[in-house]
Amino acid sequence: MIRKMIINNQSEEFHRKIKELSGEILTLCDQCGTCTGSCPMVIEMDITPSQMMRLVLLGDEEVLEAKTIWICASCYSCTARCPRGIDASKVAEALRQIKQRKAVDYLNWEDVDIEEAKELPQMALVAAFRKLTG
Repeated sequence: MIRKMIINNQSEEFHRKIKELSGEILTLCDQCGTCTGSCPMVIEMDITPSQMMRLVLLGDEEVLEAKTIWICASCYSCTARCPRGIDASKVAEALRQIKQRKAVDYLNWEDVDIEEAKELPQMALVAAFRKLTG
């Protein structure tokens, strides 16, 4: 019973932090799936935007390990079509911020081939390192 209370307190804290960073009222989500149906990137995601929202609502911090939060293009298709006016891309951004604050790098400059880097657009390199490094 005590362990369950501790988990609930941790879940509440996680939920509060996401709400604070995103500015969204997460409890408005009724899991209709419109965000998933609207997302042009959903085919590349490991969990759908709707599942991401559900995990956040449950306070499940394992959502931070999903590649979905990094694939979200912030195109706002989900926001434009959400019947409740929730911006799931802001929630994904809040999750990225929490993950980045843990200072885990997903992209290492030393792993990039120099010759390949010369061919890549500089803007793409800068954006990738801003998004994928802690």
